Amino acid sequence: MDTLSYKTISANAATVDKQWVVVDAQSAVLGRLASEVAKILRGKTKPSFTPHADCGDNVIVINADKVRLTGDKWNSKVYVRHTGYPGGQRISTPRLLKEKSSSILVEKAVRGMLPKNRLGRKLYGNLYVYNGSEHPHEAQQPKTITL
Repeated sequence: MDTLSYKTISANAATVDKQWVVVDAQSAVLGRLASEVAKILRGKTKPSFTPHADCGDNVIVINADKVRLTGDKWNSKVYVRHTGYPGGQRISTPRLLKEKSSSILVEKAVRGMLPKNRLGRKLYGNLYVYNGSEHPHEAQQPKTITL
């Protein structure tokens, strides 16, 4: 039996095959969309997945302003942050965040599903979120994925 046929392949920055993909978020549920985008960013959809390397694709999310939330989450879900000062706890709802920037909902949901280390911060840099259906990445020839 030839043992070289069973050799484990470990991807690194030089051997990884990174591509560009477009995901349309129109009428998609936020959490379900974010989990699929996080899987693509991490590279878990590829057979050459390596946990410690950036082997995922670059993801462009369009129509982020048309994302859905189920139930009464527009008003009842809360995002909590702290300024660092005494009494500096700030609470906001998805409705308030959408008034500021509707792409921030998708960004926060995907970021929360990535690893909390320097690999996760690098993977988050491969995410591009746009409110409309236009994006400036046509030169990369991204392929469209339906979730």
